[in-house]
Amino acid sequence: EAEVQEMIQERRLKIQEIRESVKISRDAADREKAEGVQVFSALMESAERGLKELLKEIQDKQETTEREAEDFIRELEQEISELKKRSSEGDDPPNKNWVEDRVHPPSYEGTVERAVAQLEEKMKKMLDMRRVQQFAVDVTLDPDTAHPKLILSDDRKQVKHGDDWKKLPDNPERFSKCVFVLAEQSFSSGRFYFEVQVKGKTEWDLGVVRESVDRKEILALSTKNGFWTLVLRNENRYSTGEKTSTLFDLHPGPEKVGVFVDYDQGLVSFYDVDAAALIYSFTGCCFKEKLYPFFSPYLNNGGKNSAPLIICPVSQAG
Repeated sequence: EAEVQEMIQERRLKIQEIRESVKISRDAADREKAEGVQVFSALMESAERGLKELLKEIQDKQETTEREAEDFIRELEQEISELKKRSSEGDDPPNKNWVEDRVHPPSYEGTVERAVAQLEEKMKKMLDMRRVQQFAVDVTLDPDTAHPKLILSDDRKQVKHGDDWKKLPDNPERFSKCVFVLAEQSFSSGRFYFEVQVKGKTEWDLGVVRESVDRKEILALSTKNGFWTLVLRNENRYSTGEKTSTLFDLHPGPEKVGVFVDYDQGLVSFYDVDAAALIYSFTGCCFKEKLYPFFSPYLNNGGKNSAPLIICPVSQAG
């Protein structure tokens, strides 16, 4: 009988495990459905905006054609009046001029196809942004890592460069030669994402660094040195900071940058958040240490670059 009771207890525990598993599955399904509804609603809104833009483009073309036609008709009527006047006064008519066919009906060929292609591209970008934004994490700046000339806000969400060297302990975590600061949070697995406002700045550095990065020397922002970054210099020179880095043609440049990391897949991506556009991705990275979100507002350059970097709450694209 003791064996029977034990078997009964085992089965009851198994039933409980199954019910808990079903509940977890149901909760996950509910979240997926809610996310699906949000994405679909956003796509419908985007499609509606795309249709309005298409109709406006066609309407604008037609209105332009009608204005050109009215102007041409007025010119021809004026020429007719001039010819009648010359004829009644017995003057010789002017040299015969062929009337130019200056007004052409607008061509709408390909307009719809272009609009659909643009909408599809926009949807793909938006879906990619939503995919990474779901891994948003709360990031705050670590004052123990901040260079002595950096000024952090009380909530540790903003950083800018100041002219005064603050008297701070030269602890091992602090950057002494470069105006860098790290986040308090670190990551050694999984995926994470955060957004930073860069509006009004002419120079900055953003990305992630490995924990063992040298904090007491001047370093190039290279993957060899443990930096995976996006860099702005001289207002419009965007690159990864590597010596051999190509320049990115970003006009206009982003006002808010999203940073996404998939630690296990060795991926670091940078996004223009407002445009829902991928700027650049480091792929095939081999991470073996903790990664920290990394920030540099760069030098304030006499006030020209005094705007702060601001860690923003993430609101989904669309």
